[in-house]
Amino acid sequence: MGVRARREQEKLARRERILDAAEQIFFTKGAERSTMDDIARAAQLSRGLLYVYFRDKSAILEAVMLRAAEALRCRFRTLAATDLCGHDQILAMGEAYYTFSLEQPDYFDLLTRAASDWPTLPPETSQQMLATCSGEVMAIMAEAIRRGVSDGSLAANQIRDPVQTALYLRGALHGVIMLTRQPDGLGLPAGQNAAALVHYTLETLGASLRSTPTDN
Repeated sequence: MGVRARREQEKLARRERILDAAEQIFFTKGAERSTMDDIARAAQLSRGLLYVYFRDKSAILEAVMLRAAEALRCRFRTLAATDLCGHDQILAMGEAYYTFSLEQPDYFDLLTRAASDWPTLPPETSQQMLATCSGEVMAIMAEAIRRGVSDGSLAANQIRDPVQTALYLRGALHGVIMLTRQPDGLGLPAGQNAAALVHYTLETLGASLRSTPTDN
């Protein structure tokens, strides 16, 4: 490996180190209360060197958001490459979204907030990349729905527009997941199980679009 290539590799490694440190700080202290000094200390770097890689805390936050979006996109890409029928792909994507919320809850919360009340990000590359990640997730879902209509596992007369249907499915499931994440007494009634409710939601949404013998 040449000197130039080694330096580029070191720069990329240091950037990832900064983001690892930022995640640790953001997810324990809260992004609003975190500072560049906090991140520099966690990364064991000087504050000045931090600014070589990121213009400010907002830029670091954008990069962490992009990490979160990419983590979700990878799950959907994997499912899109399977041989499942369209109906089963959509259900598997719903399960993957729920699993994402359990296995990477900080990422899930970050993307949820980014889509709602997070301060507006500047229209720069990271923001465009976030939009691309989110757009691809919806495009993957829409393509699975088209596949389901084509292979007969989803009812064509139940689907006016694949993109709208994808938005409806994700929005409905997201709402239920958010309900299950509320503190006791503010979310589910006593005796209700979060996983059971999510699976019931997936089954109900799937059944509402599933092709039946009378549809063919």
